[in-house]
Amino acid sequence: MTFGSARGWLLDAARRIDDALGSSRVQRLVLPPLLDRPGKEGEFCALQLDDGSVGLSFTLLDGTLRTLHARSALAAGMPAAELVAGYASDDGAARALGLAAINALTRRLCRLAGFEAGDSVDSFGSLALAAGDRLGMVGHFSPLIRQARALGIPVVVVELKPELVREEPGLVVTLDPGRLAGCNKIVSTSTVLLNDTFEEVAGAWRHAEAVAIVGPSAGCPPDALFAAGVSAVGTAWVTDADAFLARVAAGEKWGDAARKVTITAQAYPGLERLLAAALSSRRAGEVDSQNS
Repeated sequence: MTFGSARGWLLDAARRIDDALGSSRVQRLVLPPLLDRPGKEGEFCALQLDDGSVGLSFTLLDGTLRTLHARSALAAGMPAAELVAGYASDDGAARALGLAAINALTRRLCRLAGFEAGDSVDSFGSLALAAGDRLGMVGHFSPLIRQARALGIPVVVVELKPELVREEPGLVVTLDPGRLAGCNKIVSTSTVLLNDTFEEVAGAWRHAEAVAIVGPSAGCPPDALFAAGVSAVGTAWVTDADAFLARVAAGEKWGDAARKVTITAQAYPGLERLLAAALSSRRAGEVDSQNS
């Protein structure tokens, strides 16, 4: 299978899902409130399709959330495929909605195919940190930095903000992805799927022992990520859509309305097998409906 850019592959995968399973429409777009200092749960929008599936996407890049608030009334009733197309755009808000739509279609696919991801065991994407490891991070995960340093593990953090750059014993914060080359385990924020940095940082982790991409935006089909050297994807799956959407709108913690899951390259069946299983399930349901 040829993957090319991760963004291009995800666009194609989402279109294939929508074509194969029947076109979806947007039921609701729910945005967190505009706050000066939002908590983690106030950073993501939630897009629900007409079958109930929910996809998430990060909204705090370059004024994206404010723009989405101005456009939110336009989303309801739109074909999901139209929003997916926005993921190819240079418009940050359209790109965020596009990824949310891709993630919602992926949840629809996994549900129909009967694929269940395993629960996450830690915040490091199941990297199983141990003495002697050197941890690389793409994105500034302050709690994870503290956890790693408490274990005596040196950390290299790749950032986009020059004001965060510093070096001290056991910690390097740099703008240079090449500094990841000395790290045997790497954890990356899923924001790399939105800010055009995925291919750049992927080039720096090719020789790492294990790589995890984590975050609610990583609910997409992971085939292209695994092909680029990622070994595990940690994300959030919504378990109670009504409760979850209400909490997103209020900027509240998601609690038991969602669960953290990890998908590993070894346990993932691949897009082709998921599509085949989902199609079989859909056809069986249609036969049952006709016979009832």
